[in-house]
Amino acid sequence: MKFSKKSLWMLLLTFALTLVLAACNSDDDGGKSTDGSTDGGTDGGTETTAGGDLIIAELSDVQSLDPHGSNDVSSSNVQSNIFETLVIRDANGELAPGLAESWTQVDDLTWEFKLRTGIKFHDGEDFNAEAVKKSFDRILDPEVASPRAFLFEMVTEVKVIDDNTVQFITEYPFSPLLAHLTHNGGGIISPAAIDADYAAITDDVKAGSVIGTGKAAFGTGPFKYDDWTPGTELKIVKNADYWGTAASVDSVTFKVIPESAVRIAELQTGSAHIIGAVEPSQVANVNTFPDASVLETPTSSLTYIGFNTNKEPFNNPKVRQAISKAIDRVTLIDGIYEGFGIPAISPLSPGIFGYTEDVTSMEYNLEEAKALLAEAGYADGFKTTIWTNDNPARRNVAIVLQQGLKELGIDVEIQELEWGAYLEKTAAGEHDMFILGWSNSTGDADYGIYALFHSSQHGDPGNRSFYSNAKVDELLDAGRREADQEKRLGIYQEAIQIISDDSPMAFVLHPSNLVGVSKKVTGFSVSADSIYRLTDVKINE
Repeated sequence: MKFSKKSLWMLLLTFALTLVLAACNSDDDGGKSTDGSTDGGTDGGTETTAGGDLIIAELSDVQSLDPHGSNDVSSSNVQSNIFETLVIRDANGELAPGLAESWTQVDDLTWEFKLRTGIKFHDGEDFNAEAVKKSFDRILDPEVASPRAFLFEMVTEVKVIDDNTVQFITEYPFSPLLAHLTHNGGGIISPAAIDADYAAITDDVKAGSVIGTGKAAFGTGPFKYDDWTPGTELKIVKNADYWGTAASVDSVTFKVIPESAVRIAELQTGSAHIIGAVEPSQVANVNTFPDASVLETPTSSLTYIGFNTNKEPFNNPKVRQAISKAIDRVTLIDGIYEGFGIPAISPLSPGIFGYTEDVTSMEYNLEEAKALLAEAGYADGFKTTIWTNDNPARRNVAIVLQQGLKELGIDVEIQELEWGAYLEKTAAGEHDMFILGWSNSTGDADYGIYALFHSSQHGDPGNRSFYSNAKVDELLDAGRREADQEKRLGIYQEAIQIISDDSPMAFVLHPSNLVGVSKKVTGFSVSADSIYRLTDVKINE
């Protein structure tokens, strides 16, 4: 990978994440503009009109519509259009009013929010302070067991002051609170929907069975849930009574098409307006289409190879270090990702608060890898498995890793799982090694590290490596409590170095987002955390 491309990627992402996150875009051609959105038809012969059904073809299906439930990008792309948060990020990446029109910090432990008035949930329920309290009480309820509870676990009380005023009281000063409130895990749900979901909970039925399936997916957002055929497609429709700027399209249909070639054919023929997860090897091909091109945006995401640290031999850090040192990241990125990304030296991408280049990482060195494996007692290698989902790039990474580890005598069997089963089984710790990603949705180190490495977050919240380190826990707890930003940076730098040395995962790359977009589409953009922005989308006919 050429240094100039890496430098451009880092420059763009740093700009995109100024004050944390923003939608961004590369300077490459292909129907893209520098504001991170599509520029649409360029021949001057089309007319932009409101309405229509925007069709998006995706690799994976939604796992849950419950914003307090599944913590995956496919689900978040739909959830974020149905449910809204108190605080948002504007097009420049700055904190901006969402459902809260303003806020003040009363003291170190108290934040007060003034709420917008006159807003209705999709089921006709009133949005007010009681609704906010009910949503956050639900997130933090152990009975619900939300995988997103870690975002707000420092909140000891959500206090209703009056109908339009609510206070968040925290156990300790928590400077990233506003950033965390932009995460769609803080989406506000209709109180009636919450009541219905609680009523459905039994010994065999978990929380989210009503909200998550769409039976009561009632938020305040610009789109409303319409219909879902799991494994096939999900449809949301325009909220005609939306309090803000109404969506331009009448509806959005998310089609599940796992096969890359079929998704590309859908884009080429006009059967889909947008396709997700364009394979890097297909970018040049798609950019030859007369009516579509690839929108490339740098991301705040991490692609990593995780180790189940509860299982032999991955409970030995030298084994994990050896495998990490056996990965030639630059060659892998050039070969599989066609240069669309940069090597990862830590969990955090450039532009995220807490990112540092001052870390000793597991650089590629095959001889050191062999020596470490011998020191661990596995000079002759061992047999193991690596899991991946049906993401072609990740599948190719697994193949390259499989071939590379043969040099260490490690015999790796690749197992590909359906997305839902993949998330469930890795959360349960049934794996040896696995390939996954993590999108930093807040722009802060806390979100990028705490969920992945704190011992309280084993399984579904994010720590699928089942990593435990008392010193790391101590540092991550301290990073949450420290108000001084310079001191926070020092805390996270120390934590990152320990994590790098322990190697509970091998950091591989920070990939670019590659989305195929029809030239009939204008106003579409992708945020740095890979979430689609759909409100301003129009279809040119």
